[in-house]
Amino acid sequence: EKTGKVLGEFCRCYKEQFGVALFNSVRYEIEGAGGPQAQLLHRKVPLEDHVIYSGNIFQYIEENKKWRNRFCVVPHNYGLVLYENKLAYERELPPRVLVNSAGYKILTSVEQYLELVNNSLPGVTPKSGHSPILKCPTDFPLILWHPYARHYYFCVMTGKEQEKWRAVFQDCVRHCNNGISEDSKVEAPAFTDAIRMYRQSKEQYGTWDMLCGNETQVLSNLVMEELLPELRGAIGPRLKGKAPERQRAWIQVSDAVYRMVYELAKAQYDAAVARCEQERPQLESTIRTDMDQIITSKEHLASKIRAFVLPKAEVCVRNHVQPYISSILEALMTPTSQGFAEVREVFFKEVTDMNMNVVNEGGLDKLVEYMEKLSHLAFHPVKMQSCYEKMDQLKLEGLQQRFDVSSTSVFKQRAQIHMRQQMDDAVYTFETLLHQELGKLQGKDDLCKSIQRILERVLKKFDYDSSTVRKKFFREALLQITIPFLLKKLAPTCKGELAKFQELIFEDFARFILVENTYEEVVLQSVMKDIMQAVKEAAVQRKHNLYRDSMVMHNSDPNLHLLGEGPAIDWSEEFSGQPEAEPAADRRRRAKQVVSVIQDDEGALPYGAVAEALLQPGSPEPRAPEQEAARAGVPPSPLGAVKEIREALAQESLGHGAEGRLMNGTDGSGASEEGELLAGAAQGGVAHTARDGVHCATAASPAPGAEIPAGPPAACHQRGDSEEQRERSPPRPSGTTESGEGVQTEF
Repeated sequence: EKTGKVLGEFCRCYKEQFGVALFNSVRYEIEGAGGPQAQLLHRKVPLEDHVIYSGNIFQYIEENKKWRNRFCVVPHNYGLVLYENKLAYERELPPRVLVNSAGYKILTSVEQYLELVNNSLPGVTPKSGHSPILKCPTDFPLILWHPYARHYYFCVMTGKEQEKWRAVFQDCVRHCNNGISEDSKVEAPAFTDAIRMYRQSKEQYGTWDMLCGNETQVLSNLVMEELLPELRGAIGPRLKGKAPERQRAWIQVSDAVYRMVYELAKAQYDAAVARCEQERPQLESTIRTDMDQIITSKEHLASKIRAFVLPKAEVCVRNHVQPYISSILEALMTPTSQGFAEVREVFFKEVTDMNMNVVNEGGLDKLVEYMEKLSHLAFHPVKMQSCYEKMDQLKLEGLQQRFDVSSTSVFKQRAQIHMRQQMDDAVYTFETLLHQELGKLQGKDDLCKSIQRILERVLKKFDYDSSTVRKKFFREALLQITIPFLLKKLAPTCKGELAKFQELIFEDFARFILVENTYEEVVLQSVMKDIMQAVKEAAVQRKHNLYRDSMVMHNSDPNLHLLGEGPAIDWSEEFSGQPEAEPAADRRRRAKQVVSVIQDDEGALPYGAVAEALLQPGSPEPRAPEQEAARAGVPPSPLGAVKEIREALAQESLGHGAEGRLMNGTDGSGASEEGELLAGAAQGGVAHTARDGVHCATAASPAPGAEIPAGPPAACHQRGDSEEQRERSPPRPSGTTESGEGVQTEF
């Protein structure tokens, strides 16, 4: 009922905004727009057929309250995919868990988690001495917390591993949060404007932390924001048992409701989009035929609203906004510019190190190896972490309360996405220019000089594009902070009077001109001049290496953008002499190594049967590595010989335990860990990510927090009888799998 009510109001807003967005899109197409031309090339499909990361991690299984070793793969769509073990991944068996991390927070201490859990169900707090909801067997937990969906619990053996995994998880969250495609010039603005209008109708202005994920996830968050307090009041008092049991039950209830809301919201939103798309040809025909009349009508309406609103808006800007613009801008500029400077430094260092290594180690052969790694530098979570961390300094203390900014995370993530994009543009431009030069080079000295010369060219282009991107980001952030504040301030005196302007709009044009949108444009104009001036002054003062607006680079490389239109460069296939046809299994193994970054052998216990036994509740006292090595038939050795111990244990694990677990899905005692796996097709469509314009071919994401077993790819190895029994369920429609609760969700 709640979902139907919220989606009904939202879909009305969406239909209104769709017409406006379509008009704006056609007008932009006809009139065009100026603006600086980017100097760097933009890669169209950054991560096709690649894997971000793969490695071992321990996961807490709620069904049997045990910790299990899992092999985690982060594919190019930034979903978290957990397999039984590495062998299961290499043999293309179905994954255990698929996680879409949109809306999640990454916590690195149990105390942080318990505080959030205690706050989620007021009045239910475990008494001192009682067992909390979660115990972690190591000092290095990694917890994925969501306000509505289920939580995921992981841990690792060392602090170094924890830091690296945290960087990987944060990259996943950052990417999945950015789930509304900017490539859609009509649907995306219509959707975001409809969300904003809906929330403003409920007197909710300012930034919203849960505007994350794809459209259905955002709508689910919108419904849950209203539904959860009612649900908590109705169900909370009826929960039985000790405090941890009630907390666990509440998390399960919230997750189950969230899944239901997701399915209902998806159906209603898809229907609304389909209706609008059906009307689109007729609307677009009207726009193109009557464009001049629509523009004239809108300008007439704007002039009337401006005469009414602008005097009040200017007073409000002068008294409440203007004095704080420079403070907000400085708070934004310092960490953002430091982050982009770090991007430049990391890029420079990686290319310089590559140049030295190529000269010292063997010319073109080594160049291919290093270029394979460099080409994915922007998507290397650990190497990029030093850039992203600069945004952690962003503080809007004092200003946050004044301007109703609930959190700075919106601005941090936006800046970090820009950093990643600029790094990838720089890398792609560098490799394109170098690839063009390779045929002309003779010997190592020529190669070294050419790399250095191209690096200097790319850095100049990076500096120019970086300045352009940052100035745009500063202007957008200032508007995002000040406009909701102004709208809220002006609402008591202006909003009630807007209805009288409706009669100024011709009925034929009512789908393309809205009084509310025109009013907001007038308010925006009242503050835009001050914002533009503040950013311009910062550039004139050369603060933070910003270029002046008057400095424009035109056609510095007139043929460069033609190079960017060519096919993607595959360094290994083009220069390493490998045969073109490569078996799928070998390609899968090779792909997962491209950006596999976390291998910590410095004193970490082996991720095998021994470490798994250490983490199971009620297990005997942990043995020292020497004792475990003796069990595997290896003489006792000091801690420094961890590698030898790991190899011996791996052999024992694969010989006696892993194969059995792989085939029957049990933990070795015959008991199933997570119930029977449901077979099904996990073939997703093509999803386009991101408000940052990064365009990746990805599998469609699952419902947030869903634990969904998925069927194996079509090209699978010959299975044994036990595997066939395990996967005998009939295949489901392409693009969907069925969760344990029977809810169909996308991935």
